[in-house]
Amino acid sequence: MSHAGARLVADLANAIGLEQVLSTALAPMRRRDGGHDPGWVAVDVAVMLADGGEAISDLAVPRDKPELFGAVASPATAWRVLDGIDAAALERIRAARAQAREVAWGGEPHSSARTTRSSS
Repeated sequence: MSHAGARLVADLANAIGLEQVLSTALAPMRRRDGGHDPGWVAVDVAVMLADGGEAISDLAVPRDKPELFGAVASPATAWRVLDGIDAAALERIRAARAQAREVAWGGEPHSSARTTRSSS
């Protein structure tokens, strides 16, 4: 099965700076410097859903394709991020989405959008 469309969704999230603004919005949730960034995990979940995933365990599809998607969080990591989203985090996520949406609808490309995701 092809996941080229899912790669395009991930590329769009990167191009409009969604990963970066979600990373900033969810920074208070970050437990350690290593590991997966909660903002990137949120984008992983969104890409998985856009690709037809229905459960956190469906992250196995992009996770099994590191050459296409880079390092994708495990279902356990995704669960911790989703479980940690409280009302304050949800408001920060809404603000982050609004920033990215503004870029998508004709604003300037996000200057700190990352270009690649490490697969290690």
